[in-house]
Amino acid sequence: MPTLLVIDDEPAIQHAFQRAFRGGDLTVRSATTAAEGLVAIGAERPDVVVLDVHLPDATGLDTFHRIKQIDARIPVVLVTGHGTTDLAIEAMKEGAYEYLLKPLELAELRALIDRAVQSSRLMRVPTTIPEAGSVPPIGDLLLGRCPVMQEVYKAIGRVARQDVTVLVLGESGTGKELVARAIYQHSKRAERPFLAINCAAIPEPLLESELFGHERGAFTGADRKRIGKFEQCHGGTIFLDEVGEMTPLTQAKILRLIQEQRFERVGGSETVQTDVRLIAATNADIEKMAEDGRFRKDLYFRLNVFTITLPPLRERGDDIDLLVDHYLRRFGQELGKPVAEITPEAAAALRAYPWPGNVRELQSALKQSVLRMGGSVLLPDFLPSHIIRPTVVTTPNDTGTNPTVAGFDWDQFVGGRIAEGSENLYAESLERMEREVLVRTLKHTDGNQLQAARILGITRGSLRNKIRTLGISIARSVWSDDDQGDA
Repeated sequence: MPTLLVIDDEPAIQHAFQRAFRGGDLTVRSATTAAEGLVAIGAERPDVVVLDVHLPDATGLDTFHRIKQIDARIPVVLVTGHGTTDLAIEAMKEGAYEYLLKPLELAELRALIDRAVQSSRLMRVPTTIPEAGSVPPIGDLLLGRCPVMQEVYKAIGRVARQDVTVLVLGESGTGKELVARAIYQHSKRAERPFLAINCAAIPEPLLESELFGHERGAFTGADRKRIGKFEQCHGGTIFLDEVGEMTPLTQAKILRLIQEQRFERVGGSETVQTDVRLIAATNADIEKMAEDGRFRKDLYFRLNVFTITLPPLRERGDDIDLLVDHYLRRFGQELGKPVAEITPEAAAALRAYPWPGNVRELQSALKQSVLRMGGSVLLPDFLPSHIIRPTVVTTPNDTGTNPTVAGFDWDQFVGGRIAEGSENLYAESLERMEREVLVRTLKHTDGNQLQAARILGITRGSLRNKIRTLGISIARSVWSDDDQGDA
């Protein structure tokens, strides 16, 4: 269980943390002086430290510096009162994870500590490439013996200790973050921080501030200065996932950072010098995006210094059996349901399924199956229904008799619009064609928008906008508003 150490002499602050995480998956330990806290850190490396900058036996950043000397990877959250924000900002520049202002808001507190625990885990839990026939008891595994995965392992070994930018390509769920962590953990920067940012998960207006920070008053709501991840992670490694989702402005700043290791905060004129290694990842065809003008070519060339491409699970052959065996044993132990064997019928169904969500989807399906399982044998009936009986996604007026058109007659549509005197047939046909292509692609991916965006060669954000504009709905089936009207 992750451990949080709170170093603060105020009983109210200690109580707030105990109350915020009572009954959760986090152990909270307390220290009321700097000396007590440093002893605790030396004896047992906590996952996260919360530190008050004014303690009975220490003030300022001395305690923070001593924590970083013990282990620079421990996320340290500063708790500050009035008049101490300048110290907190200085600490952020030197690698503090974040700072909180008193009085503490419980919702903000929980969210921040959860993120810090996850960040700590990415740095400290090893990403392991097991030898043939052995599976380590701890760590996250890059598991696979197929020739393509062997090339991935070799590539990690070649580039890990070279301080160059790496681009990791692959569909969603193939393990791009695991590869990034393996590169970091075998690099010269392994004792320095590692921060992961999902560019698609942060709203576009906030992503630039998250990466580069902002000055007070830079935009509405910027009530205090913020230090961004590139400044905070000085000396360490930044993993940018889904880089294809970045705006042109953010792309331009990333390009300059790679070239010069310099940038300005949002709303600021001061040039900030940093030293970070960048690992980027995307599930999009970023080369095609660059050719089409949807991604800066010069940035693509800078990111593409060394590329590692992960294969989809459906192309990994017997690795599926290897992964199934490993995760069944792992989830069986976690859930108290040891799995002795899997029936040939269940194994065949798992091999036959195309796994659009790749290893991540396989993990989810097997965990569900173990939860449903009775006894120690995994039967087909315990597998999710869409795996043993793949769902055919249809629109309400699909007839199933025309595999090419499936319920939509272009001759009838064009002829009908001409007969009705349309004077906008070209635009109407393009819109209908776009809707048809999107609906069919989403059916193919069972509604998985990430996979659909990759096939279509557009960003997930663009796909979301088109889905909304064209009135396409995604549930157990994929359909459009026009389909329902025609039914």
